[in-house]
Amino acid sequence: MSTALLDINDSNLQLWRGDTHLQSPGYALLDGRNYQFGHSARAAARLRPREVTTRYWWQLSTQPLQPALGPARHSADLVHAHLLQLHREAGQPESLILTVPDSMEREQLALLLGIIETCPFDAVGLVNRSVALAQHLPSGDPVFHLEFQLHQALLTELQEENGQRRLLRSQPLAGCGVLQLQERLIELIATAFIRQTRFDPRRKADTEQQLYNALPTALADLQRSGESNIEINGYSARLNAAALQEASQSLFTGIRDIVGSGGYRLIADPLAGLLPGIHSALPSLAVLASNQLAKARPLLENELPKGDAALALLKALPYSSTATQSSALEPSAAQVAIVEPETEAPRQTAPPRSKGPSHLLQGYNARPLRAEGTPLSGGWELYLDQQQWLLRGPNDSAATVNGQVYSTGRGIHCGDTLAIAGVVAGVLIEVEDTE
Repeated sequence: MSTALLDINDSNLQLWRGDTHLQSPGYALLDGRNYQFGHSARAAARLRPREVTTRYWWQLSTQPLQPALGPARHSADLVHAHLLQLHREAGQPESLILTVPDSMEREQLALLLGIIETCPFDAVGLVNRSVALAQHLPSGDPVFHLEFQLHQALLTELQEENGQRRLLRSQPLAGCGVLQLQERLIELIATAFIRQTRFDPRRKADTEQQLYNALPTALADLQRSGESNIEINGYSARLNAAALQEASQSLFTGIRDIVGSGGYRLIADPLAGLLPGIHSALPSLAVLASNQLAKARPLLENELPKGDAALALLKALPYSSTATQSSALEPSAAQVAIVEPETEAPRQTAPPRSKGPSHLLQGYNARPLRAEGTPLSGGWELYLDQQQWLLRGPNDSAATVNGQVYSTGRGIHCGDTLAIAGVVAGVLIEVEDTE
């Protein structure tokens, strides 16, 4: 039986199956009578706002959609369609292990499992994602997990008991979801454009969408060097990290109010590492590697129900009694944890560490480039030839670089935005080697 691991967090659903790693944010776009999900839907959020929804995972129910969005009767229909798309893209695994946030209510979990019963795959495991993400930590101070969803942040407290780390409680942080933080950052950046150039990128839908598309790269630049340039429609604004810190102040205050001043460990989803000022505001923060759940998969498989046992939500897992904090979880190394490779690439195929692209930034995650070929979509891939990154793919797919049709032999450089068939595939960035 082929089993995949599906992490359900609407800011970035992730599915692992063998060497396949899919990422799909919880955006649904009505396209005629059909739906697009994930990155392509997010890329249209500012261009076609009335045809995009982001609430169907958060508000999973059978209540009628308000406002209506095409043929879907309710959010459960959209969740069903999104699951089927992920299943197809993953090569149709026979079963899934699900990790879910504590914010998903009992009725929603029951509905989710009911939806899966109508799908061409089975759910064989159901685990609280905070517990799964923290299982590698050794015994010690209490653990808090900071999780970013589209419409809220969630702070989950875990406790140790009889050699296990178990769920204790969770607290939503209203107004601190990805979308709210993004809006505050965009407002500050737009203000910088107006002050420096008198150009407001929010006045037109296409330039506003360009600004949203540029945000992840700008945040990665700010994290590495404290400064970044954003260019929109021929206008350029210079940013510094200090000027954007106020966007997350309510988040920082909310976390400090909950965890207090005593001894504790705070782990966070990779997105946390991109927020300006977070490490000074929360000095004990350790940013999780983007493949942390994939690493936990062997333990999760050991905990699956045996025989005819009913599927139940696991809220406790054994913790490591001998492990030590890995460098990817030390606060001083948080800036590299967000781009930890999903799987270790063969040493002989690693890209050169000289100045130039080293990773493909997709949303808020970075994939390391592989010299022999980094798959994109539609049969296209990025590869290294004579110290130059190039694209190759079928003639019937349209690849563009910065909005221009790609011409064979043209080198790809840091900051270039790649798209396949009109869907953004990512932005080329360089991640400095801190070893």
